[in-house]
Amino acid sequence: MTTISVAVPRKGRPLEAVLERLASRADATEVADDVISTLQYEKAVTKDETDADSDVYERLAEYSDLAAPTEPEFTLLRDDREGKPRRVVFDSLTVSVDGVDVRLVGREEPFRALRKHEFALGFDAADLVLEEVVQLRGEPLTDVASINERIDPLDTDVRVVTGMGDTVHHTLLAMPGVADSIDAGLNREFVDAYEGPLCISPRYERLVSAVIGTDALEGITFTYPEEGQEEEAAIAETGLGVYLTVSGSTAREHGLLVGDALFPSETVLLENSAEADGAAERIRDIFVGEAETALSIQ
Repeated sequence: MTTISVAVPRKGRPLEAVLERLASRADATEVADDVISTLQYEKAVTKDETDADSDVYERLAEYSDLAAPTEPEFTLLRDDREGKPRRVVFDSLTVSVDGVDVRLVGREEPFRALRKHEFALGFDAADLVLEEVVQLRGEPLTDVASINERIDPLDTDVRVVTGMGDTVHHTLLAMPGVADSIDAGLNREFVDAYEGPLCISPRYERLVSAVIGTDALEGITFTYPEEGQEEEAAIAETGLGVYLTVSGSTAREHGLLVGDALFPSETVLLENSAEADGAAERIRDIFVGEAETALSIQ
């Protein structure tokens, strides 16, 4: 049987989105749920939200059965939290789908692995594509479907195929005094008319520039949270900012108004067209599904 390796994140919401999609396309609900619950438990242990009954090496040995190569395997990743040098994360899982063995392979940076031609298919956050390869233009980038239009074909063979729908939006947030200073809604037009500081996470500078558009950023200076400071608190001090927002409840606790959703932070299926063959294309189409439309990846 043909085996297709697919690069996936090692933990977090993007990996859960991939496992849930795989479970819906194959007879893999039980194993997907097992992996998700294991990683959620390990996350709780890492955050000191629960106490483990055994040490991390014993738990790793319990989770991974090296004698069963298609079953879930996990590995240890160094965690940057003080006192937490190791964290259990996803390593691999093989599931049969439509006559092809799909081997999910955990990677710290799946998008970069595809860029290096290590895989034909992979999943990663759309954010990383914006941060690394989309061209910055005067007009804003507003949706996942427009990403491929801004990728220079000389820069990479990787393209976005479709999104997974696990959407959290990069959202415009402002204090009432700042929001009332311009006669406009809290949207891109507001930013276009605004001059002054805009608070963002430093790693999102290119992303914010792409989704707002460089024309609207004239007269704006990016500022960043101090080390250890909550993003919403820093935005409240600055008066205006962009941050990932689910419901806006935390932002409102800081007195912030929630404006337009600027761009969806979504897990996306990626394809390196230079590496894709017939089997990879078949798996790509299974992940996309009959009810969805793949984006143009030419």
